[in-house]
Amino acid sequence: MSERSAIKGPATRRRTTTISGVGGARAVDVKHANGSKLRDAAEKPPAKGEVSKRANDNGKGDRETGKHSPKKQRSAAEDINDRLSCHVLQESLLSSASGYSNYRGILNWCVVMLGLSNARLFLENIIKYGILVDPIQVVSLFLKDPYSWPAACLIIVSNVFILAALYTERRLAVGTISETTGRVLYIINLPCMFVFPAATVLTVTSMTPAGGVLSLAVYTVLFLKLFSYQEANRWCREIRQAKAKRLTRSYSCPNVAQSNGSAVHTQVSYPGNLTHRDMYYFVFAPTLCYQLNFPRSPRIRKSFLMRRLFEMLFFMQLLVGLIQQWMVPTIQNSMKPFQEMDFSRMVERLLKLAVPNHLIWLIFFYWFFHSSMNFVAELLQFGDREFYRDWWNSESVTYFWANWNIPVHKWCLRHFYKPMLMKGTNKFLAQTAVFLVSAFFHEYLVSVPLKMFRLWAFMGMMAQVPLAWFVGRFLNGNYGNAAVWISIIIGQPVAVLMYVHDYYVIHYGTTT
Repeated sequence: MSERSAIKGPATRRRTTTISGVGGARAVDVKHANGSKLRDAAEKPPAKGEVSKRANDNGKGDRETGKHSPKKQRSAAEDINDRLSCHVLQESLLSSASGYSNYRGILNWCVVMLGLSNARLFLENIIKYGILVDPIQVVSLFLKDPYSWPAACLIIVSNVFILAALYTERRLAVGTISETTGRVLYIINLPCMFVFPAATVLTVTSMTPAGGVLSLAVYTVLFLKLFSYQEANRWCREIRQAKAKRLTRSYSCPNVAQSNGSAVHTQVSYPGNLTHRDMYYFVFAPTLCYQLNFPRSPRIRKSFLMRRLFEMLFFMQLLVGLIQQWMVPTIQNSMKPFQEMDFSRMVERLLKLAVPNHLIWLIFFYWFFHSSMNFVAELLQFGDREFYRDWWNSESVTYFWANWNIPVHKWCLRHFYKPMLMKGTNKFLAQTAVFLVSAFFHEYLVSVPLKMFRLWAFMGMMAQVPLAWFVGRFLNGNYGNAAVWISIIIGQPVAVLMYVHDYYVIHYGTTT
């Protein structure tokens, strides 16, 4: 075989193998073409301008040959296989096993449906009763006699109990009275904060139920605050006595300036905290637990303050309008079924009252715990703004009561629950005792202003104990959360109807 044939053979074979699926005649032509190109290449080097042209031709040839490459053929086969196989192993989206969690569209749908249904009810109410909203009528809820303001006077008198606690602590701090004498003074002062306002509300005829609720609520808050005040100062005295031999001059110094952001707040130590300024700051601060140095915000944000003020005014008007326009007519129409003991109509009235009652309760929660308390905290530069936690995610009754009202929860935990555990009390008994105290306060704030004692609020709170046990033992997750919501939505209207029914029967002699 000649040398030229030897060169031609391998080149021809390589080129032939790169072309697949083509007719034999074309393969022969390619062989001859390749052979002539090789001969030309051996005889004559390529011109400079032909280099780029050959590169383009080679690229074009590669693209043309690529159309029929095995890789593309496999892709086509996979495409056909995908067309034949359209099912895979998977769960439905609404199944918990799917792991799907983006239900934002369903939540929006629920909000829209809730808005439309409530709008229909509100429109039906206006068509049936007309416009009942009268802001001036609200004044009569607090003032029976325009020249007599018993609730306001009762609140002003509360300063006597505040100053009594302050001066008692001052005498204890300097040692002019003993711990036993101080405890006796507190035993007199604190119970009087329950007896005196209750007696005033029950005996003063010009005291309205709304004014009575307001004044008793103020005295209840002050009672919890002053109890915490005397406890915290007693702990400070115990620490001072324990460290009496190791106290330094800087420790006993009452005021130490410390920078906090753009403002300078004084850090006090006992007994430098026993001042009128410190006492009244605590009285107005949105907390029930006293400490010598509260966390402070660096400055007052005026824009934040104005937003909270606008929310307070707006939601207050909204609450008054919903109560007058929606809730009062529903309650009035519920009296006759209760008088006739028509259980089917009673259930229907109860469910109808549940909607406005729950809506008003939610608005009140936002108005009080978010708008009002943040407004006061911003005004006083009070730094701890945790007034509530995610109670709406409660999967147990105990979690709800521990997270929807954080100031009360902290007080109960600090001054009631933990001291009982430290004395060896069983955990369940301690929780039951907390519910018992809460039930007393609820009944105190309702029965005394209404001047009747039916214990509906007390029994409703104590019913939370077996409900908490049942939900915690048999329900969890979404089922527990649903049970908590049902107890909130249904429980409150039951208590409201019971009290209103008994109030009408006692004071008007008829429920029609």
